[in-house]
Amino acid sequence: MQPMETMMRAVLKWITVFFTISGATVVLAHHSFTATYDENKEEKIEGTVVQFMMRNPHSMLQVDIKGDDGVMHRVAIEWAGATGLSGEGITSKTLRVGDVVVVRGNPGRNKTEYRMRMLGIERPQDGWHWGGTFK
Repeated sequence: MQPMETMMRAVLKWITVFFTISGATVVLAHHSFTATYDENKEEKIEGTVVQFMMRNPHSMLQVDIKGDDGVMHRVAIEWAGATGLSGEGITSKTLRVGDVVVVRGNPGRNKTEYRMRMLGIERPQDGWHWGGTFK
């Protein structure tokens, strides 16, 4: 084997090792839904969209709701990533600030954080929905 060929093989081997380790690090950094959300419970909230960020690995929707205590609370709702949503026809303009929505999802384990993992959403004004039927 020529010295240049040996060196190229070594470089390719190290590049492969680097990307393999980098990919594993990203996978390990991803949080567990079970640790953050109670997947054994499902809740439905109605509120007004204040922000929609379509991004990867998870899109985020911020909704203001009136709590049982009569006080307004902002709920952070974790949704699928931009890549998956765009494949289903959803764009960054699908939900707009001021839209009234009903969201079905798994509540956060810590109630004081006002978090939810989205399972479905509907906009009653025009009947648009994502994620199955609403009961």
